[in-house]
Amino acid sequence: MIENYYLGLPMWAHKLWVGEFFAPKTSQNKLLAEYASVFNCVESNTTFYGNPKPATIDRWKEEAGENFRFCFKFPQVITHQRKLKHVRTEVMEFLELLEPIAGLLGPFLIGLPSTFGPQSVDTLDEFLKLLPTDYAYAVEFRHPAFFKDAEESINRFLEDRQIDRVLFHTETLLSAETDDPDVLESQRQKPRVPHRTYATGRRPFVRFVGPPDVADNHPHLKDWADVVAAWIEEGREPFFFVHHAPSDFYAPRLATD
Repeated sequence: MIENYYLGLPMWAHKLWVGEFFAPKTSQNKLLAEYASVFNCVESNTTFYGNPKPATIDRWKEEAGENFRFCFKFPQVITHQRKLKHVRTEVMEFLELLEPIAGLLGPFLIGLPSTFGPQSVDTLDEFLKLLPTDYAYAVEFRHPAFFKDAEESINRFLEDRQIDRVLFHTETLLSAETDDPDVLESQRQKPRVPHRTYATGRRPFVRFVGPPDVADNHPHLKDWADVVAAWIEEGREPFFFVHHAPSDFYAPRLATD
């Protein structure tokens, strides 16, 4: 693995990967260690839905290894229910819970709902002031204005604070013609945002969601490899996560090709 470059998947435990990515009959308690022997980071959405138990976090620390990085998503109560307002207690509880693995933490993902638009940037600013500066953060926007009239100003906003912007590549998936109901549902769920390659901070954070035909992913991943290589040359530390519609079954294969 190249130093200062992190490559991973949206999860480390997927039952469909046993026999495809993991060896047949790999037990649940060995999946993280096996995953970490190949990839050096993971984009973990589990914390969006609920906080892990302290004993679980301790186990992760043992299994992952010191060079691994977890990129946890802020809980939905903070980002979607409260929309970043009046959340000091919840933020501190969340970060304190993960303190035992502080050395294994990559950028935290702050995923904002599609209703969070330019009128709420002051709220985002106040929220970012709450966060300890010894951690890294990446913000994901889904409001269309942040890809149009407000794009330049929000990029400057993030650059001034050395916060990364999540670069979500969904265009290729959304343009795929299909009548597969699972792929159609995946298309429905993914945000229709244009893909960008502009980095606002030191740790560019890419979420690549590939189309169902495995071969269709390769030219796009090659283009991204050139972008990532340029970031590394600039002294940045990219985090690149490979998803694959509709079930992520081929995500490990795409990421290791």
